[in-house]
Amino acid sequence: MASKIRWGILSTAKIGEKRVIPAMQASRNGEVAAVASRSLDKAKEFASRTGIPTAYGHYEELIAAPDIDAIYISVPNSEHARWSLLCAEAGKPTLCEKPLASDAAEAQAIVDAFASRNLLFAEAFMYRFHPQHQRVLDLIAAGEIGAIRLMSAAFSFAISREDDIRLQGSLAGGALMDVGCYCINALRLITGEEPMRGEALARFGGGDVDEVIAGVLEFPSGVVGHIDASLRAHYTNTYEVRGSEGRIVVEKAFVPHGQETLIRHWRGDQYSEYTLPPAEQYQLMAEDFADALLTGRAPRFPAQDAVENMRAIDRLLASARRHKNS
Repeated sequence: MASKIRWGILSTAKIGEKRVIPAMQASRNGEVAAVASRSLDKAKEFASRTGIPTAYGHYEELIAAPDIDAIYISVPNSEHARWSLLCAEAGKPTLCEKPLASDAAEAQAIVDAFASRNLLFAEAFMYRFHPQHQRVLDLIAAGEIGAIRLMSAAFSFAISREDDIRLQGSLAGGALMDVGCYCINALRLITGEEPMRGEALARFGGGDVDEVIAGVLEFPSGVVGHIDASLRAHYTNTYEVRGSEGRIVVEKAFVPHGQETLIRHWRGDQYSEYTLPPAEQYQLMAEDFADALLTGRAPRFPAQDAVENMRAIDRLLASARRHKNS
């Protein structure tokens, strides 16, 4: 393998076109070599529009292509397991969009399939690669807010089309799966723990998905975390960490859109602000995966993390459905 890996893109989804593919093309250690769709004409049109040299009319052709080093999967959530498992069987290292699967059992099957073949696998949770979150962890480690007591995280937007796949239960849609998964991941990342208990309330829409959801998670250290997510509310993406002696607020937590980010920090009555320059978090994610593949090291975030995130998602969704039916 040369100094750059050759990516194959499975599906012509908007997230790939708008975010991930440009990041891979701009990366220092990767290039986008091919894209696949279920329609060859659609794949060719997409490839022409995005500057990708090769198009395939079947996903299986891309997975089998000998000149593809790694696969990026951006099919609907309900299809992640099927295509990830086929990539594992074909011996192709894979980066799969979040959330990893329809539930934790599917997620574990995916992770185990890659681990049993000693193949690189990662979940495409790009926000974790932004330096602002390491700054938050450093502040906490330095005792700048004391012991963590409470966390909250929120991610919402108003969906624009009623035929959006995120409103379809059959495709594993819903607010928690689409944006609430970030909130859960942030709580787990900052606490460094897995939740013991969780409860949630939600408003379910016509597609039998949670369109608005709020949940509470309890962690072993005693930290209580609150998350809320919506496909029907005004845009926000933020998290807050409150400790025994201070507080941290990250205002553009998950999608800073290439802008400067601001961390607000209170320690007692003392207030500080930390401004971080723009960072291309999708590019940092792609480069980490490519570096891991080129050097044989593990990715920055282990694949099992995706399974644990799905366990927390399952717990909150189950709780929300129990309350809905009670």
